[in-house]
Amino acid sequence: MSWHWHSIRLSVVMPVYNEAATVAASVERLRGVPLPLEIICIDDGSTDHTRAVLERLLAEGRIDILVANVRNQGKGTAVRTGIQRATGQVIVIQDADLEYDPHDLPRLLEPILDGRADAVFGSRFLGGPHRVLYFWHRVGNGVLTLLSNTLTDLNLTDMETCYKMARADLMKSLPLRARRFGIEPELTARLAQTRARIYEVPISYSGRTYAEGKKINWKDGLAALWHILRYNLLPPKAPSYGPTPLSTAGATADVEVGGRLRGPVQFPPPDVSDAVTQRRGGAEDPLRGPAAPRARVAASDEEPA
Repeated sequence: MSWHWHSIRLSVVMPVYNEAATVAASVERLRGVPLPLEIICIDDGSTDHTRAVLERLLAEGRIDILVANVRNQGKGTAVRTGIQRATGQVIVIQDADLEYDPHDLPRLLEPILDGRADAVFGSRFLGGPHRVLYFWHRVGNGVLTLLSNTLTDLNLTDMETCYKMARADLMKSLPLRARRFGIEPELTARLAQTRARIYEVPISYSGRTYAEGKKINWKDGLAALWHILRYNLLPPKAPSYGPTPLSTAGATADVEVGGRLRGPVQFPPPDVSDAVTQRRGGAEDPLRGPAAPRARVAASDEEPA
């Protein structure tokens, strides 16, 4: 069954860490996409002016939900937090560094809307325009993707891509554990375990240099080898997926004042015991007190880093 572009809402999960220079432009690019969007920003303990920029964007109605972590917990934790908050029928991950172009999102969404796919990866290596940068990064990506494909029995060209889009009920069913950059191989492994229908489409890519703020390095590449082995070979495994009608796939967890979670969240919630959630129309601040009824979320901190 195919769906009209405006018949669903796309939840965009944006982890942010020290991106004061680019996050506003990233949000404006998203708002320029002709799709109904829910933008969820997770400030992962930034030490620059990122939180101030995000609070302004929230007050202006440019983002819908802001979660502010007092301390840095890693991209994986931020992604899991955003998935937990999402209310749209489809969820996608979006970095705040301008490397990925949101105008590619309709292309990713198309196979889901027309019923061909449950999840879609945006590949930087399928012929889309891209900035020419580091040779050894490309070699490393190829090695990691090859190892991942060997264990998942998929034929992806870009396992490490940020652009991973999936139906919300599928994304919320994944038993995600990763805290940092291991979230990319884990999402790939968990989606493969569900036997969901996965598509790959070409996207454009404008990578940054380290002087421009790129954060991932060779140590993260070595760690990714372990993450690929861990999330493919060790439990827990993701349950098999049977899609429900897309129109009802956007349920989200309820947040209850006092720190208790309710709703269909099936993975261990991330450690957000020191996080504050802000929504359009009412901000919360742990220092100045709430401007609206508070809805803090407490969660366990048991999984290893």
